[in-house]
Amino acid sequence: MKPSAIYPGTFDPMTLGHLDIVRRASEVFDRLVVAVAETPRKQPWFSLEERMAMVAEATRDLPGVEITSFHGLLVDFARAQGIRALVRGLRAFSDFEYEFQMALSNRKLAPDIETIFLMTSDTFSYISSSVVKEITSLGGNTVDLVPPCVQVMLSEKHKGQNRGAVSS
Repeated sequence: MKPSAIYPGTFDPMTLGHLDIVRRASEVFDRLVVAVAETPRKQPWFSLEERMAMVAEATRDLPGVEITSFHGLLVDFARAQGIRALVRGLRAFSDFEYEFQMALSNRKLAPDIETIFLMTSDTFSYISSSVVKEITSLGGNTVDLVPPCVQVMLSEKHKGQNRGAVSS
Protein backbone atom coordinates (compact mmCIF):
# COMPACT_ATOMS: atom_id res chain seq x y z
CA MET A 1 0.00 0.00 0.00
CA LYS A 2 1.31 3.43 -0.97
CA PRO A 3 1.37 6.07 1.80
CA SER A 4 -0.50 9.35 2.02
CA ALA A 5 1.00 12.80 1.48
CA ILE A 6 0.11 16.47 1.75
CA TYR A 7 0.75 18.97 -1.03
CA PRO A 8 0.39 22.37 0.64
CA GLY A 9 0.18 25.75 -1.00
CA THR A 10 -1.59 29.04 -1.29
CA PHE A 11 -2.81 28.27 -4.84
CA ASP A 12 -3.61 31.93 -5.52
CA PRO A 13 -4.39 30.98 -8.22
CA MET A 14 -3.74 27.34 -9.06
CA THR A 15 -1.53 27.01 -12.13
CA LEU A 16 -0.85 24.23 -14.59
CA GLY A 17 2.46 23.75 -12.74
CA HIS A 18 0.56 23.05 -9.52
CA LEU A 19 -1.76 20.70 -11.37
CA ASP A 20 1.25 18.88 -12.86
CA ILE A 21 2.62 18.25 -9.35
CA VAL A 22 -0.81 17.10 -8.09
CA ARG A 23 -1.21 14.66 -10.99
CA ARG A 24 2.23 13.18 -10.59
CA ALA A 25 2.08 13.00 -6.78
CA SER A 26 -1.33 11.30 -6.98
CA GLU A 27 0.33 8.52 -8.98
CA VAL A 28 2.89 8.00 -6.20
CA PHE A 29 0.58 8.27 -3.19
CA ASP A 30 -2.76 6.51 -2.59
CA ARG A 31 -4.10 9.58 -0.84
CA LEU A 32 -2.94 13.09 -1.65
CA VAL A 33 -4.31 15.90 0.48
CA VAL A 34 -4.04 19.22 -1.33
CA ALA A 35 -3.97 21.61 1.61
CA VAL A 36 -4.89 25.19 0.78
CA ALA A 37 -3.20 27.52 3.24
CA GLU A 38 -5.08 30.27 4.99
CA THR A 39 -2.55 33.03 4.38
CA PRO A 40 -4.02 36.44 5.19
CA ARG A 41 -0.54 38.01 5.48
CA LYS A 42 0.05 37.28 1.78
CA GLN A 43 -3.12 39.22 0.85
CA PRO A 44 -4.39 36.67 -1.67
CA TRP A 45 -6.43 37.72 -4.69
CA PHE A 46 -8.90 34.94 -4.08
CA SER A 47 -10.67 34.03 -0.86
CA LEU A 48 -9.91 30.71 0.79
CA GLU A 49 -13.25 29.37 -0.44
CA GLU A 50 -12.52 30.47 -4.03
CA ARG A 51 -9.05 28.91 -3.95
CA MET A 52 -10.43 25.65 -2.57
CA ALA A 53 -13.14 25.64 -5.26
CA MET A 54 -10.65 26.16 -8.09
CA VAL A 55 -8.36 23.41 -6.78
CA ALA A 56 -11.31 21.04 -6.30
CA GLU A 57 -12.60 21.66 -9.82
CA ALA A 58 -9.15 21.34 -11.43
CA THR A 59 -8.45 18.02 -9.65
CA ARG A 60 -11.94 16.46 -9.67
CA ASP A 61 -10.93 13.70 -12.11
CA LEU A 62 -7.95 12.55 -10.02
CA PRO A 63 -8.63 9.57 -7.75
CA GLY A 64 -7.32 9.75 -4.21
CA VAL A 65 -6.99 13.55 -4.21
CA GLU A 66 -8.69 15.42 -1.38
CA ILE A 67 -8.95 19.18 -0.92
CA THR A 68 -8.90 20.83 2.48
CA SER A 69 -7.63 23.99 4.12
CA PHE A 70 -5.29 24.53 7.01
CA HIS A 71 -3.82 27.26 9.15
CA GLY A 72 -0.89 27.26 11.49
CA LEU A 73 2.13 25.02 11.21
CA LEU A 74 2.08 22.55 8.35
CA VAL A 75 3.72 19.85 10.46
CA ASP A 76 0.97 20.17 13.08
CA PHE A 77 -1.63 19.79 10.33
CA ALA A 78 0.22 16.76 8.93
CA ARG A 79 0.32 15.09 12.34
CA ALA A 80 -3.39 15.77 12.87
CA GLN A 81 -4.05 14.07 9.51
CA GLY A 82 -1.76 11.14 10.38
CA ILE A 83 0.40 11.92 7.34
CA ARG A 84 4.19 11.74 7.36
CA ALA A 85 5.07 13.00 3.85
CA LEU A 86 4.96 16.52 2.44
CA VAL A 87 5.17 17.09 -1.30
CA ARG A 88 6.79 20.26 -2.56
CA GLY A 89 7.21 21.31 -6.17
CA LEU A 90 10.37 22.81 -7.60
CA ARG A 91 10.31 24.84 -10.82
CA ALA A 92 13.84 26.14 -10.95
CA PHE A 93 17.00 26.24 -8.90
CA SER A 94 15.82 29.53 -7.40
CA ASP A 95 12.96 27.67 -5.67
CA PHE A 96 15.35 25.21 -4.09
CA GLU A 97 16.91 27.54 -1.51
CA TYR A 98 13.54 28.55 -0.04
CA GLU A 99 12.14 25.02 -0.18
CA PHE A 100 15.32 23.59 1.38
CA GLN A 101 15.03 26.05 4.29
CA MET A 102 11.39 25.11 4.79
CA ALA A 103 12.18 21.39 4.67
CA LEU A 104 14.94 21.78 7.26
CA SER A 105 12.68 23.88 9.49
CA ASN A 106 9.93 21.28 9.24
CA ARG A 107 12.43 18.51 10.00
CA LYS A 108 13.58 20.39 13.10
CA LEU A 109 9.97 20.76 14.27
CA ALA A 110 8.90 17.26 13.25
CA PRO A 111 11.72 14.80 12.52
CA ASP A 112 9.14 12.09 11.75
CA ILE A 113 7.75 14.00 8.73
CA GLU A 114 9.61 13.86 5.43
CA THR A 115 9.59 16.36 2.57
CA ILE A 116 9.52 14.92 -0.95
CA PHE A 117 10.51 17.25 -3.80
CA LEU A 118 9.02 16.85 -7.27
CA MET A 119 10.38 18.77 -10.21
CA THR A 120 7.70 20.49 -12.25
CA SER A 121 7.66 19.32 -15.86
CA ASP A 122 9.80 21.64 -17.98
CA THR A 123 6.68 22.71 -19.88
CA PHE A 124 5.48 24.50 -16.75
CA SER A 125 8.77 25.54 -15.13
CA TYR A 126 8.30 29.25 -15.84
CA ILE A 127 4.75 29.47 -14.48
CA SER A 128 4.08 30.93 -11.05
CA SER A 129 0.95 32.33 -9.42
CA SER A 130 2.67 35.72 -9.24
CA VAL A 131 3.33 35.71 -12.99
CA VAL A 132 -0.27 34.67 -13.68
CA LYS A 133 -1.60 37.53 -11.52
CA GLU A 134 0.71 40.05 -13.18
CA ILE A 135 -0.34 38.96 -16.68
CA THR A 136 -4.01 39.04 -15.64
CA SER A 137 -3.73 42.51 -14.10
CA LEU A 138 -2.25 43.80 -17.36
CA GLY A 139 -5.02 42.25 -19.45
CA GLY A 140 -2.89 39.43 -20.89
CA ASN A 141 -3.94 35.93 -21.86
CA THR A 142 -3.31 33.21 -19.25
CA VAL A 143 -5.16 30.40 -21.00
CA ASP A 144 -1.96 28.32 -21.37
CA LEU A 145 -0.93 28.91 -17.74
CA VAL A 146 -3.92 27.81 -15.68
CA PRO A 147 -6.66 25.15 -15.76
CA PRO A 148 -9.84 26.25 -17.60
CA CYS A 149 -11.85 26.68 -14.39
CA VAL A 150 -9.17 29.03 -13.05
CA GLN A 151 -9.14 30.98 -16.32
CA VAL A 152 -12.85 31.71 -15.82
CA MET A 153 -12.24 32.92 -12.27
CA LEU A 154 -9.30 35.07 -13.38
CA SER A 155 -11.41 36.66 -16.11
CA GLU A 156 -14.13 37.48 -13.59
CA LYS A 157 -11.56 38.88 -11.16
CA HIS A 158 -9.99 41.05 -13.89
CA LYS A 159 -13.40 42.39 -14.97
CA GLY A 160 -14.15 43.25 -11.34
CA GLN A 161 -10.86 45.10 -10.98
CA ASN A 162 -11.52 47.14 -14.09
CA ARG A 163 -15.06 48.19 -13.12
CA GLY A 164 -15.07 51.87 -12.43
CA ALA A 165 -11.82 52.43 -14.28
CA VAL A 166 -11.82 55.66 -16.25
CA SER A 167 -10.39 55.57 -19.74
CA SER A 168 -8.92 58.64 -21.34
